[in-house]
Amino acid sequence: MLNKNSTFKVLLVIVVLALCGLYALPNLYGEDHAIQISGGRDATVTESMIPRVEATLKENNINIKRIEFENEQILVRVDDSDAQLKARENLDRELGSDYFVAMNLAPDTPEWLESLGGTPMKLGLDLRGGVHFLMEVDMSEVMEKSLEDAQSDFRTALREEKLRYRRVSMQGNHIDIQFRDEETLDKAEFFLRNRNRDLTYTTPGDNVLRATFAETKLQEIRDYAVKQNITILRNRVNQLGVAEPVIQKQGAERIVVQLPGVQDTARAKEILNATATLEFHMVDLKNDVRDAVEGRVPPGSVLINDQQGNPVLLEKRVMLTGNHIIDAGSGVDEYGLPNVNISLDSEGGNKMSRNTRDNIGKPMATVFIEYKASGERDADGKLIFEKHEEVINQATIRAQLGNKFQITGIDSPKEARDLALLLRAGALIAPIQIVEERTIGPSLGKENIELGMQAIIWGMALVLVFMLVYYKAFGVVANIALMANVVMIAGIMSMIPGATLTLPGMAGIVLTVGMAVDANVLIFERIREEIKDGRSPQQAIHYGYDNAFSTIIDANITTFIAGLILFAVGTGPIKGFSITLMIGIATSMFTAIILTRVIANLVWGGKRVKSLAI
Repeated sequence: MLNKNSTFKVLLVIVVLALCGLYALPNLYGEDHAIQISGGRDATVTESMIPRVEATLKENNINIKRIEFENEQILVRVDDSDAQLKARENLDRELGSDYFVAMNLAPDTPEWLESLGGTPMKLGLDLRGGVHFLMEVDMSEVMEKSLEDAQSDFRTALREEKLRYRRVSMQGNHIDIQFRDEETLDKAEFFLRNRNRDLTYTTPGDNVLRATFAETKLQEIRDYAVKQNITILRNRVNQLGVAEPVIQKQGAERIVVQLPGVQDTARAKEILNATATLEFHMVDLKNDVRDAVEGRVPPGSVLINDQQGNPVLLEKRVMLTGNHIIDAGSGVDEYGLPNVNISLDSEGGNKMSRNTRDNIGKPMATVFIEYKASGERDADGKLIFEKHEEVINQATIRAQLGNKFQITGIDSPKEARDLALLLRAGALIAPIQIVEERTIGPSLGKENIELGMQAIIWGMALVLVFMLVYYKAFGVVANIALMANVVMIAGIMSMIPGATLTLPGMAGIVLTVGMAVDANVLIFERIREEIKDGRSPQQAIHYGYDNAFSTIIDANITTFIAGLILFAVGTGPIKGFSITLMIGIATSMFTAIILTRVIANLVWGGKRVKSLAI
């Protein structure tokens, strides 16, 4: 008998619809206005702070809906935006600058649904409101650091090769190496050309070898600086509680940062502008730190204070910078004392091995360097950054180090965790400045959602009426599939990490509503043709679905490819549109071909049917 459902197909439809419906459910619960409290560099949020937070809010007559503690953060849910603003001001004053107090929007999803991984769709900036920053990387600082690394590398390599030189100095955008005679110059040039192929070498005279970065290497340095800063910025915005930030490259030296739901622009700027890096230096044991404090700092040394304000004399030469660190974790050593385990990339491992080989038993210092905006600008209008340095750790080198080593001599497990977190989060390898800032209020986002939902509802209503009038009983089947299609889009958008619904994305859903019934129109018209050709109702349904299948597949695959291209080359709104378009194509294929056929088979399949209401 024709048109009977297989058990597998029925179970597939039930499981897919139930799963998508479950994960679409959180979108019905909305969001709460919330205050998020997280720890700064010198403070950690603990559960014991909750009574203090409650007392502060009650004193100021602010109603608390719920307080939650998770991942060393406190989330306070309040009634509305006015209470949220008032709560932030009071908590900021009570807790001081050691803690980050940020305004946010928190999903009001029930706990049982959260335990199953259910979360609402991530809304873009144009729907949820938030802040948009356009940031520019200071490439002059990047180039200077790259030249300093190359300068240090030249000294080490020439000493190992026993090639005597008089001096290695940075001159503008190149490095000059002066030798004693022309014979040594020739040997060094041959050696360095084969060792460092990313540089070009010239001999301007006076036994000087001049090294300059090749254009391909310069481009690689710029690209790496932007990519590294993007990674670190993504880690930093976690302090703001932004689940799905948009952080991407724009042009050669700029980064776009969009923080949906964040309403505290001042705190966001403070965190994003905290430009810092790490360096490892040997402690200078040959000279007296007291002489340096009195102003007699020896050449080749530098005086930096530690966290307690005590001066530490270090060798000026940088052994290693923090951008070579790929992982860091806190733990304890064989004596039960806290430490931090460091993992380096291959280049960093080679540098650390060379630099520690001859310094076993000597102390090495970890220096935290932060660039803060001075408030002044240069001739090009760019902010001028001031450099602040601090020794955060001193440890004795016990053995030659490589890709993995430990930082010991740490006072407490908390200090070890904080240092590991800092190293793991990474350090911006160049200062950045905000060149453009835009804020979209939550009220405008709410209005965009309402208008978008109206477009979807009206579009669906017109399509539902048309299908019902034109295709009668089969129109009801198509309408059930259409509503299931919208639920599936919402469920899949909620399940996919990184998928964000934007205003153009809502336009994609409206377009998908029309495209979803397009496949059914092809099927139903084919069924009509089969009936006109003298087929029985059962045969008409069977051949109608089978013969329309190839046409539907071809049309949807070509549209899906267009969506892929839009996603690959587009940015911002175009990506948002392409995501919902591609998801909508996939779900409409499922509902139009599989779901409607299962329903049709349940209603008309395996029966003696004289005519079809189509």
